Amino acid sequence: MRPTAIAFLVTVGLFAQGWTPETSLQFQNVTSVTVSPDGAMTAWVQTKPVIETGKSEQLSHVWIASADGSRRVQLTRGDKSASAPQWTPDSKHILFTSARTPGSIQIYAIAVAGGEAEKLTEFKGTLGSFAISPDGKHVAFTGAEANPDDEKTKKEKRDMTVVDLPKGNQTLYAIPFSPDADGKRKQRKVVDAQDVRGKYHIVNFDWSPDAKQIAFSRWPATLFENWIKAEVSEVDVATGAVKDLATTTAAETNPQYSPDGKFIAITRSVGPKPRWAFENRIALITRGGNGEVRELPATYDAQPNIIGWAKDSSKIFFSESKRTRNYIGAMPIDGPPTTFFETARGVFNANLNSSGTHFGMSFETAEEASEAYTMPVGGTTIMKRVSRANIDIPKPAMGRTEAVKWKSKDGLDVEGLLTYPVGYQQGQKVPLILNIHGGPTGVFSESFTGRFNLYPIAAFASKGYAVLRPNPRGSSGYGKQFRFANYDDWGGKDFEDDQAGVDKLIADGIADPDKLAIMGWSYGGFMTSWTITQTKRFKAAVVGAAVTNLWSFTGTADIPGFIPDYFSGEPWDNFESYRQHSPITHIKNVVTPTLVLHGEADDRVPVGQGYEYYNALKRQGGVAKMVVYPRQPHGPREPKFVLDIMQRHIDWVEKYVR
Repeated sequence: MRPTAIAFLVTVGLFAQGWTPETSLQFQNVTSVTVSPDGAMTAWVQTKPVIETGKSEQLSHVWIASADGSRRVQLTRGDKSASAPQWTPDSKHILFTSARTPGSIQIYAIAVAGGEAEKLTEFKGTLGSFAISPDGKHVAFTGAEANPDDEKTKKEKRDMTVVDLPKGNQTLYAIPFSPDADGKRKQRKVVDAQDVRGKYHIVNFDWSPDAKQIAFSRWPATLFENWIKAEVSEVDVATGAVKDLATTTAAETNPQYSPDGKFIAITRSVGPKPRWAFENRIALITRGGNGEVRELPATYDAQPNIIGWAKDSSKIFFSESKRTRNYIGAMPIDGPPTTFFETARGVFNANLNSSGTHFGMSFETAEEASEAYTMPVGGTTIMKRVSRANIDIPKPAMGRTEAVKWKSKDGLDVEGLLTYPVGYQQGQKVPLILNIHGGPTGVFSESFTGRFNLYPIAAFASKGYAVLRPNPRGSSGYGKQFRFANYDDWGGKDFEDDQAGVDKLIADGIADPDKLAIMGWSYGGFMTSWTITQTKRFKAAVVGAAVTNLWSFTGTADIPGFIPDYFSGEPWDNFESYRQHSPITHIKNVVTPTLVLHGEADDRVPVGQGYEYYNALKRQGGVAKMVVYPRQPHGPREPKFVLDIMQRHIDWVEKYVR
């Protein structure tokens, strides 16, 4: 029997068991869909987990296809990932990043017609993003040079860390796309720096249409909290002269030149200072004038993500969350925004090609895994699928997912996603899992429930559970006022929003009130750890990377300004509010068997938050267990650990809810 036939039978055998966490390993994630400038080809990235004896990683490779989806080819291969594909202006080559040199990510170029990839950079340090110039002559990239003293000080045991010392700042470099007579590409620093650490940290940039300038957004240092201090500048590529363009107290970022070169579009925060719940506008910098920055009208959710300019420079395309889906909007340079494209179901991530003629997008629904699609900017707004990453993989039966609405305790309309058990019949009462998102400005959208991530929604449905994923106040996708509605009130009305959703499903005869579980990660972990201090209705809880003590979190996280923004002041000035809204304060009320999961290398929510909660439960004689994952940041990445987390969610609920 052929190996492919054996593999097919093994797959069918696995699927006959119903959906499991292992089932999700079969499906690839499709990202970075981009159409060539001439519109004839599309490139994208397919990523799959690799779990072998000595490996636990995500492997990505670049694929291409013709405009109609035929002549589909895997362009890169091997055991080293390739990502971030970018077309050259003549549509003949694709640039991508890869760590084909051990321990070093570099930029490569490969001809679409075939052949071996050529390494373009020899950067000694950590490489960031890159972009080829509109004339195709140069490649600019961000990177943080390695400190030559690091290895020496480590070897000599003098590698102490000075907290908040600027280090690892990315600056801007450029190389020629074509080599010189000696086959070399001389690297030069476009934005100068005082030393190897740089004057500031460059986070994103864009080439001017004539390839003479680069606009860039910068932070004073790499610490994530510095996003609130983002400013926009422009550098003359030939001379290195830097000119500031937007340097107010607002956060200004993501510069993009209009094709006619008259404007630079940016996103800018609203108000006297940036807020962590985010309120942004698209703004225009007029080039060659007096430096005027003109704010454009508000968008639906006040969180526009600029995709690119229309090729006639008349408007800016952006994407944004809209309830449980998203949409592409068009912002004219004069006038209110309009909706350019939205779907009746599912979600997508869109890119605009460099010539402004086509969108490339990955698209998925609750029942369909992601695939690559294209859509022309002019004329019809019908997506054309060009990939077959997952379309041919047989799927076990999946639970139906639908958007549901309910009234909260104060009458506010709240929405969420309900996934029914496989084969659910109306009138059945079934066990219910309340799964709460992070953020708190996250939003549950209509993405594939079988995807490989921390929460095995499809597997729960296969085992007879319903899963409710609410979007309570504080979530994105429902407008600025809704998103800011949980300020000074974590665990207050947002808690009531979640519980009202559970009450609604019980009243509708769907959820069994004696078989309820709750789980969530990050802010969802906070809400889980808080909820079980407020009610005894849940029979099992899984607390993932949770903020459990607002004071100690503020003093140890890499975003010490986050909670003070949400709670109107520092903990030493507003102690009672911090105390009352901390789950650890009310820990004596917990009777729910609780599993605590946390990454050991989590800088966003340090692992001490998990230990505080777990030890408090244990010392009171509660049913509790804690699992810590080495090397993992706030969002665990290694597939073996992700698989373990998925299975532990299932096992814990099965043990205490059934």
